Amino acid sequence: MTASQVMDPHPSVLHKDELIHKGLELIMDHRYRNIPVVDDNGCFEGIFGVNCLLRLVLPKALFVERGLKTVPFIKHTLRDLKIRLKEVEDMPVTYCMNQDIEVVTPDTPLVETLLILYRTRNSIPVVDPKNGNLVGMISYWDVGSKILEQNI
Repeated sequence: MTASQVMDPHPSVLHKDELIHKGLELIMDHRYRNIPVVDDNGCFEGIFGVNCLLRLVLPKALFVERGLKTVPFIKHTLRDLKIRLKEVEDMPVTYCMNQDIEVVTPDTPLVETLLILYRTRNSIPVVDPKNGNLVGMISYWDVGSKILEQNI
């Protein structure tokens, strides 16, 4: 078995010129943790997800090199966080897209794919090695449903 047998071949995607508010809508409407980002040709560019959104609303001081490790003295409200999100919602998703993502090919062996899923703790993009196009995504839900479908 290979990655192609457990992937979702029609994942929701964001195009790299779409705006953060569109990504936020998809994440909230479908309870996604992350969404692949592609260019106009379907080539995989990176992942936009909940960690990107959290990074946008948290104080920037938390992300400087050797920055703060705890912040019990910062007393932001949910309204403060919404204001911070509002400031960036019309920027492209590439503003905080993660490009350092481990991907698999459709022919990656199943057990190797599952090990990557376990290690990364995130959905895995399935990318065509010939052209870099996104051909699917693999989530825990995809794998779980395929396993539960099996007759024994």
